Amino acid sequence: MIADLHIHTRYSHDSFMDPARVVRVARMRGLSAIAVTDHNTIRGGLLAREANPGGDFEVIVGAEIRTEYGDVLGLFLDREIAARRFDDVVEEIHAQGGLAVLAHPYRRYPSPERLAGRVDLIEGFNSRSRRQANALSMRFGRASGKGTVGGSDAHTYAEIGRGVTIYAGSEIEKALRAGQTAGEGRESNYYVVHGLSCGIERLKRLVPGRG
Repeated sequence: MIADLHIHTRYSHDSFMDPARVVRVARMRGLSAIAVTDHNTIRGGLLAREANPGGDFEVIVGAEIRTEYGDVLGLFLDREIAARRFDDVVEEIHAQGGLAVLAHPYRRYPSPERLAGRVDLIEGFNSRSRRQANALSMRFGRASGKGTVGGSDAHTYAEIGRGVTIYAGSEIEKALRAGQTAGEGRESNYYVVHGLSCGIERLKRLVPGRG
C-alpha cells in the first residue's frame, strides 16, 4: 500500500490547494492514504477528512509544527497543537494519541541525531528535499531504529504522490506504530518548488483572503 504523509492545503500560508480536491487527486493517483499536514493547524486535514468518501482510502489529520529545532509532523490529531517548543509539541501530539515525525531532518535541524529518541518516526524521504539530504535522512532512520516515512511535502497538485510511504496490510496506523514502513519517491526541483511556494506566500500577503 502507498501513502503520501506530508501534504499542504490553502490553510498553509504557502499553498492554494483545496482540501477536497487534494483527496480527489490523491485517489486518482492510486494512493491508499494521505496525511494533510498544514503549517501549525489541523483545519485542512479536518476538511479533507470530511471530503473523503471512505472505502479503501484514508485521510489522516495532521499538522506541521515549527519549533526551535525544526519542523515536527503530528499525525492522527483531533485538536490543534498549541505548543511551539520541540519537547512540548511532541508531548501534545502524544497526549492526543498521535505520532510525532521528525520532518526533513537534514533541511533545518542542526543535529537531528540527538532528537531521534523523542519522536516516533523519521521522515526519510521528502520530495522537496535535495537528494543528498534524503540519503542522509534514510540512513539516519535506519541507524536510529525508527520507522521511516515518505511524503511529497506537496504545496501544489502536481507534487502529490512524488514522495510516499510504503506499508504492508490495509491499516496504515498499525504499520506506522510498528515501524514497518519505508519512504521513497522522486525529488522535485528544489529551487522551482520552493520558489513557487515563496511566490504563493507573497501573493497571499498582498491579497488577504486569497486561497
